[in-house]
Amino acid sequence: MSGIIAISGKSGCGNSTVTAGVAAKLGFNVVNYTFKNLAVDEGRTFEEIMELSRVEDRWDHAVDRKQVELARRGSSVVGSRLAIWLLKDIADLRIYLWASPSVRAERVMRREGRVQRSDPEYTKARDESDHERYLRLYSFDNDDFVDADLVINTERFDPESITTIICNSYGLRQSGVGIS
Repeated sequence: MSGIIAISGKSGCGNSTVTAGVAAKLGFNVVNYTFKNLAVDEGRTFEEIMELSRVEDRWDHAVDRKQVELARRGSSVVGSRLAIWLLKDIADLRIYLWASPSVRAERVMRREGRVQRSDPEYTKARDESDHERYLRLYSFDNDDFVDADLVINTERFDPESITTIICNSYGLRQSGVGIS
């Protein structure tokens, strides 16, 4: 086993919270390399990287390559929108976190304090934009969870319970139980 857990979900599903919780509980590294990290590495502002990424796919590819590189370094929990697809062949466990657009919009608004982002229509537009981008870049359909070992409805469990579910599932995988 490589000691890699991949966690994906759309914005507001609890990706960052659950990734950090699972990593802490298992003593694994957190891998969540983003455009913000890339900006620092490239000596640019986050806004510059965002603008460049709108016209050049290489920025998305750079972030995704770095995620995979960091995951391969050792026991890690990778939390990103595309983790379960990018790490399909090397992750021991692939988790997809789900929540409805209205719940996700409310969570993002609470987290970021932006009223505009509490609008389910904003969330829907962002989801559609991301979906099209992932299809164009990688032919990944982030609405198709067939590559997930486990799909968790985050509206039904709190982050601590989700963390426990994932850690228990990883333990079962590690022991060879439930592997088909």
